[in-house]
This record gives sequence, structure tokens and C-alpha cells, in this order.
Amino acid sequence: MFTTPQEAEHAFYEALQKADLALMMRVWADDEEIVCVHPGGMRVIGLDAIQSAWQQIFSSGAMTITPLRPMVLTTVMSSVHVLVEQVSVKTSEGDKTANCYTTNVFHKGRTGWKMVLHHASHAPQNIDMFGLQDHPDTLH
Repeated sequence: MFTTPQEAEHAFYEALQKADLALMMRVWADDEEIVCVHPGGMRVIGLDAIQSAWQQIFSSGAMTITPLRPMVLTTVMSSVHVLVEQVSVKTSEGDKTANCYTTNVFHKGRTGWKMVLHHASHAPQNIDMFGLQDHPDTLH
């Protein structure tokens, strides 16, 4: 049981670091109204579909994801975490790094704090990690 949303989020990133599917699924609410969107991917809805998606991702092994610049909005029963993920992967051409904007939403229930939404999308490579605003690669 996660007693705070921060504990649940820490377990989420630990599961990513270890490619630990069992830990990942302990983070998620046992509900069919949960959503996960990976960068450039389709919207995945429901516990079984989310488990299948993470199983496929973890089949490639562990990944290094560093959560940065969190902005946390917490109420009595929910917590919204907006942050930047710095994703590092080893490839045949060497280490590659990318940034993602991420929103993680947690709800408090009978079994503690659980994730109900993870949404990650591509972010500019040149994010100023200390600035208040990010600079887009392109303008719309």
C-alpha cells in the first residue's frame, strides 16, 4: 500500500528502472477506467491492456528515466504530477537521450494511493532545466 502519492510515483519509476512488471502493476489502480498514453503511442485503457503494454515495453529490458521539474497539485483524494522525464536508452549507436512531458494522476482509495493516468509526450531536447518556461522546437 502506498501511503502518499509520492510513494506511488517513486515505485512507478523504480519499476521502470528495473523492468519490474509486478511492481508496475501494484502502482496502478485495479480499475477499468485507467489510462496510459506513451509518447507517440495509442491511448491504452483498462488494467489488462495497460499490463499488456508494459509487458511489451519491459521485454526490451530496463530503462533509465529520470523525473525532473515536478509540479504537484494535491487534494485530499487526488494528486496530479506534471513533470519532465529524461529518458536514456542504450542503442547500437551509443547512448540516446530524449525528454518527455509527463502527467501522472493518482487517486486515494481503500488500498492507498494508486495511479489512474500516465500520459507522456515528446518534449523539446533543449529544455532549460532551471528556467520557468520551456522553449519549443517549432512554433504552431
